[in-house]
Amino acid sequence: PRMRLAKVLGAIGRTCITAGVLILLFVVYQLWGTGIREAQAQRSLENEFEERLDEVGTGATTTTDTTEGGVAPPSTEEPPSTEAGPPPAPPADGDAVAQLRIPAIGVDKIVVEGVEVSDLKKGPGHYPDSPLPGQPGNAAIAGHRTTYGAPFNRLDELGSGDEILVTTVQGSFRYEVREQLIVNPDQVEVLDDFGDDRLTLTACHPKYSARQRIVIVAALVGDAAPAPATPPSPGPAPSDDEDAGENAEAGGSGGQSIDAGLGGERATAWPAVLLGVACGFIWIAAWLLGQLWRKWPAYLVCLPVFLVVLFFFFENFSRLLPANF
Repeated sequence: PRMRLAKVLGAIGRTCITAGVLILLFVVYQLWGTGIREAQAQRSLENEFEERLDEVGTGATTTTDTTEGGVAPPSTEEPPSTEAGPPPAPPADGDAVAQLRIPAIGVDKIVVEGVEVSDLKKGPGHYPDSPLPGQPGNAAIAGHRTTYGAPFNRLDELGSGDEILVTTVQGSFRYEVREQLIVNPDQVEVLDDFGDDRLTLTACHPKYSARQRIVIVAALVGDAAPAPATPPSPGPAPSDDEDAGENAEAGGSGGQSIDAGLGGERATAWPAVLLGVACGFIWIAAWLLGQLWRKWPAYLVCLPVFLVVLFFFFENFSRLLPANF
């Protein structure tokens, strides 16, 4: 009986250790693994944005640098002084629309059009129902604080007077931070037009939580660029939550939602289930190979395959959990 109990306790112990290691690996994936996807997307967006700048002949250049942590070192160079060009055609969802630089906190990112989950995985996202940066009105951009490159990780460190530099196909623009707000996810009035020319940055607050939103309001320094003849028409508010959370609350601001892709999305469980089963099969195969051959060489052979499949499992499993922030 004692030997049987020892075996049972040993099996429970090994199971707990394995579960703990998997949980730790999932945390590592959330904090750093998601940055791999964001870095790949940023490289593609940078090339796309440079091509758009070349097409319109603005002469502006991008300086995105995906260094450790997904942000570039602070840049001291001023944006080129250019005369604002004509308003571009409305961008399609997923297009690169601007380069965002915040020297005080080391941010240098390409902004994508859209604030759905798939958009914010690529970098900061421009709220489609708001004007583009540099244009008259309240241009709004959302971003993550702890996952997918964490572009807005240090947003809370910005203070009055800090500059935010934005380059679009219309030229380069400078904003100065005026205030920092902490609001609830349903306080969509921060996206309203206040009759001035401003830039609004939004992200989840506090870090690792979606309980509130941190909002940075910056004022445009200088003249605004020409706006489209017809302003963006308000569309239905996004209804998905980021990576399987509560539905985003909409209202005000023409149907926009401050929550948008910061809150999460619902996803089907089947990809995660199938990849989890695949991980289990690889684990069993490694054990059987170790019995037939030698234990550690068998584990070393199967480990790379297991880690690759585990990465994709984590990617799909995260969509079934409360939002990544």
